[in-house]
Order: sequence, then C-alpha cells, then structure tokens
Amino acid sequence: MLLDEFPEFGTCVLEVMRQPMEDKVVTISRAKGSLTFPANFQLIAAMNPCPCGYYGDSLKPCTCAPALVTKYQKRISGPLLDRINIHIEVPRVDYEKLSSDRMGETSEAIRARVQAARDKQRARFSKLDSKHPIFCNTDMRVGSLAVAL
Repeated sequence: MLLDEFPEFGTCVLEVMRQPMEDKVVTISRAKGSLTFPANFQLIAAMNPCPCGYYGDSLKPCTCAPALVTKYQKRISGPLLDRINIHIEVPRVDYEKLSSDRMGETSEAIRARVQAARDKQRARFSKLDSKHPIFCNTDMRVGSLAVAL
C-alpha cells in the first residue's frame, strides 16, 4: 500500500492504522457484531519535508516558518513512526538525470537480488519452531530473533 503525502491524511485515519500494522488484522465493529479480517500489508509512505516541499533543499530555499515545519512533521506520531521499519530521506534529483538515456539496472537483476534475499530468509526462518509462520523479517517477534541469528 502506498500513501503519498502521508501527513495530509487526517490524524484519526493515521492513528487507526497503528493497531492493524502491529497485529496484522483489522476488526470492523458494528451494532450487530464485529468481524476480523487479515491485514498483513507492506506500507510505503511518502511525504515532503515541509508544506512547501523545500526544507533542506540545496537549490531552493524553504518558505515555511520553523514552527510550521515542526507542526507538519509532527503530524506523524511517534508511535506510528515506530511501526515503520525503514526511513529514507530522498534528496532532489536533477531533471537531466531523470530524463537521460542512461540505462539503470534491469528488472531481472533486481529480481534476482530480491529472490536471493528471500531464499536466505526462508532458510533462516526454517530453523524456527513457531505457531505463526514467518515469511519476512517484519514478521519476527522478539523471541524468534535469537534463534534466527
């Protein structure tokens, strides 16, 4: 799941995602009962560093007041950020680099690298005696960490 402009989602919407991200299930409750559905997903979220998008940019100055930048960045709560495993800052990419004819890595080469990593994970997780199968690192619990290493 990709959520672009992450801080622009309402606080209630963002905070309600915390439990499904942790428990990997979502429960819908209504007057006549409740239902629980599996919700094991990979979240990819993208956001600008500030409302104008230029905070920290090397070429264009940010026009946001410091308090506005702080308020914008704090729209994503600490508990929600704790459930996101990888955080990456992506700097500006020059248009010339994006539009050049230079070829990057092929999809086949990337797929082979991903498959090799998945094979390593499968071998590592096969050592675990768990009621809940582990397919990715994010599925690991604290108790399984020492065994898998």
